[in-house]
Amino acid sequence: MTDTNWLTDQFEAHRSHLRSVAYRILGSWSEAEDAVQESWFRLNRSETDAIENIGGWLTTVVSRVCLDMLRSRKARREESMEAYEIGTSTDHEAGGDPEREALLADSIGLALLVVLGTLSADERVAFVLHDIFAIPYAEIAPIIGCSEAAARQMASRARRRIQGAKTSSKTDLSIQRRLVDSFLAAARSGDLDALLQVLNPEVVLRSDRENAPKEVRGTHAVAEQLMWGRAKAARPALVNGEVGVVISPGGQLLLVLAIDYADGKINGIDVISDPERLKELDLVTLSE
Repeated sequence: MTDTNWLTDQFEAHRSHLRSVAYRILGSWSEAEDAVQESWFRLNRSETDAIENIGGWLTTVVSRVCLDMLRSRKARREESMEAYEIGTSTDHEAGGDPEREALLADSIGLALLVVLGTLSADERVAFVLHDIFAIPYAEIAPIIGCSEAAARQMASRARRRIQGAKTSSKTDLSIQRRLVDSFLAAARSGDLDALLQVLNPEVVLRSDRENAPKEVRGTHAVAEQLMWGRAKAARPALVNGEVGVVISPGGQLLLVLAIDYADGKINGIDVISDPERLKELDLVTLSE
């Protein structure tokens, strides 16, 4: 067997693990695939004779690649809403791949990714590597470029924020997602009765659009305002950590619906179109 064949076999033997690490750090399957591919390129360019533990070496490399991608993602955040996509259970692109479907359906669910998205890149990597993959802090520290004590502190901060988020959410994110999906389906089909079902009787719609009422109250009045033609360009998204809606025809962000929830219903909707306000929002699109 040639060295190239041996190297390929070694990499393929660890590919599943590398995908798992990359997806959990990045929250995006496409970015995870890119990170794994980059680790293969780096392996090919390296002196493999000096690598004692190829699995550990590859895990370190893919983690560093992911860390760079997280930092780059933050830098370009204002340029693109497609930083990563989150599915509630499975991804339409999984194509029956059991490994991928398992990854998307496991503990890296919507709620955890919301909290992970609020962490710094270093905190996120430290938490994922230690708490999910049980990698020692002594091995995490060189990846992040800090001391072992600092890596421990980063993971601890992340853990506290995640534990706090589990107990502080007003309305479960899965409930929010179901309400938004029902709202979008009704708006797209023009089903006024179905739209009324997801609105709180005291619902309030506020808008900063020039030619729209500043405030509308009541289910029927709000529902009529929401039955507009742009529903087909609307997609569910996380808006500052809550499930809302973005309208981006042709990939150009036009409107955001920031939604408030109460008692299992949509309680309030803020229609945001002002470019300066849009820049201040933390947006993450969700797969449908």
